[in-house]
Amino acid sequence: MPKVVIYTSGHCPYCHRAKELLRAKGVAYDEVDLTGRPQERDALCQRAGGRNTVPQIWIGSAHIGGCDDLHCLDRDGRLDAMLGT
Repeated sequence: MPKVVIYTSGHCPYCHRAKELLRAKGVAYDEVDLTGRPQERDALCQRAGGRNTVPQIWIGSAHIGGCDDLHCLDRDGRLDAMLGT
């Protein structure tokens, strides 16, 4: 299974929804909480091609995007294949 990384902030409902979907699929992930960490948010913006909203999700080297993007992959049946599940 490829490494999953999710950038979040403390009270973001979209972050909670994305993590909930990953947990429901039994996927372990590394979480980077950006709450109160402006330098980390700047690094995220650079890594995500200018996006600075959370969540931002990577599966392996593939940048998935945000919560809606993750759920769209799941609805289309493509998420499981990306996760190797």
